[in-house]
Amino acid sequence: MLEELIIRYLPLPIHLLELMGITVITIGAFKAFYQYVKSLLLKEHYPVKYQFAEAMAMALEFKLAAEILKTVLVRSLQEIAILGAIVLLRILITLIIYWEIKQDNVENAPEHNSKQKTDLDGQFFTFIY
Repeated sequence: MLEELIIRYLPLPIHLLELMGITVITIGAFKAFYQYVKSLLLKEHYPVKYQFAEAMAMALEFKLAAEILKTVLVRSLQEIAILGAIVLLRILITLIIYWEIKQDNVENAPEHNSKQKTDLDGQFFTFIY
């Protein structure tokens, strides 16, 4: 009975998390593109790369949560292997994005104001645990 409920109702939150990730990346892309065009036209600096990387990282976290929930629905060893590979790739991509944000902060420290400087060292690892 519990298994039937899980199989019936778990796809909804999985699809909602996937949709949230898609929404975050779409809004982040449009916002970054708008700021990029604005900075080109007005010749003022805006951390477009930083903002877009943060949106991508947040979207990947939603997508990763959906993948973790999908593990409950897995029926075969092959599905587990595919799902595990997807989770590892998303974790790796998220790590790379956070590392890139941190490197960008280090390289451009005088250019960013204090609002844009954030400590990202522990953020990713607290998400995993």
